[in-house]
Order: sequence, then C-alpha cells, then structure tokens
Amino acid sequence: MPRTPKRRRICSFPDYYSFIPEDAEKEILETIMLSLDEFETIRLLDYEGLNQEECAFRMGVARTTVTAMYENARKKLITAVVEGNRLSIAGGNIEIDRERNRININKKGDNTMRVAVTYDNGNVFGHFGRTEQFKVYDIEDGNVVNSQIFGTNGEGCGALAGILNIANVDALICGGIGGGAQRALQEAGIKLYAGASGNTDVVVDALIAGTLDASGEANCDHHDHEHSEGHSCGHGGCHH
Repeated sequence: MPRTPKRRRICSFPDYYSFIPEDAEKEILETIMLSLDEFETIRLLDYEGLNQEECAFRMGVARTTVTAMYENARKKLITAVVEGNRLSIAGGNIEIDRERNRININKKGDNTMRVAVTYDNGNVFGHFGRTEQFKVYDIEDGNVVNSQIFGTNGEGCGALAGILNIANVDALICGGIGGGAQRALQEAGIKLYAGASGNTDVVVDALIAGTLDASGEANCDHHDHEHSEGHSCGHGGCHH
C-alpha cells in the first residue's frame, strides 16, 4: 500500500491568485500553474529571507523537498515573466500551519455544521477582507447550539481564509468579497454565501431555513482601488 504523501505546511492562503501581463492578449495567454506549496517556498526564502533549513522546518518537510519545490517554483516564475504567460496559483498537498495561527475557539462537534459570519455590532460586515471579527455559529439538527465571536487581528484575505479553515468552518456568510478571497475560501473548502446584510442571527436563521442563497457574485472591489488609497490587507505573516 503506497504511503500517503506528507502535507506541506503553509502560513496562509495568498491574497492574490492570478497575475497577467498588462499588455498581453489575454485570449491567447498560456497559463503556468504554481502550487500553493511552491508559492510558500518562494515567500519564505525570497520574501521573508529564511534559509532552506528554516524553510523546511516551517513547512514540515525535508530540506531536499524544499530545494526541489523552490527550483520548480523559480523556473515557473521566470518563464511566466520572460514569455508573458498568465501565472495562476492553486492546489498542492498543503495544510495551514496551526501552531503559527492559533485561535481561541470551542471544539467543533462531530455532527456540527459551523458557519462564520463577518461581524460588526450585531450585523453582517460588508467587506470580508476588512472584517475585524467573525461570529461563529454551531448548528446541529437545524438549531444553533453555540455561538462565539473572535477577532481577526487585522489579517489579510488569504490569512482570514486560513483562520476559518483552522476553526473548522464549513460555510461563510458575508457582504462583499473579492476574487482572491473567493479563491482562498475555495482552496480552504469553505462554502460561500455572499451578498448578505442585516442582523447576523437573522441571516443564519435564513441559512437554516434554506432561504439564503450561496453566491460568489457579490464582489468587493477594494483590491482594485483601495490599496492605492492606503488600504492594506495586512500581509503580516503568521501569528507567533
């Protein structure tokens, strides 16, 4: 029986998943796929400045594995830049680093559906990437059996998806949400209910009743313009 490949730990999901040359003919672009674990090696080695031994420790793999992933990632990255290809980040045999992303939340039951809602003073907060709190509801047999509010520590969109993944959240209810955040939630295996508003308890009741539509169409465009106005998604790395 073949051995199950060991998962590679990543700090968080990226905030951005696709890079396209500005002056390219987008209809004929070739796409180069960079896996999430390959992306993490570049982020740790070239962005954070770790050496390969430190990177291997952070990712929970052998140094030879890091070397191979890094070489593959660099080759893909330079090919995309030189040839003007689309670079897309997705997939990989990964898991979120739970030791560096610790949150204080109740244990989830075996038969529990856990739903997170972007939260602000009792209402659904309008922008996923800027929410400072989530309210988490545990649902069993059609009833809310527990709810809890926890802070996001000002993290970016990809880190927020990682936090929800660690919290074992099954679904997210929010207002607006950008494309990168939607990709991060998809990678985290979290179902999205976007475009919601009003009292969080009421929208969760609507979810339980089956009258809240799952949608990824309520796009938040703050990644398109608010960065230039001083907005930051908080690319601060993992919690320590």
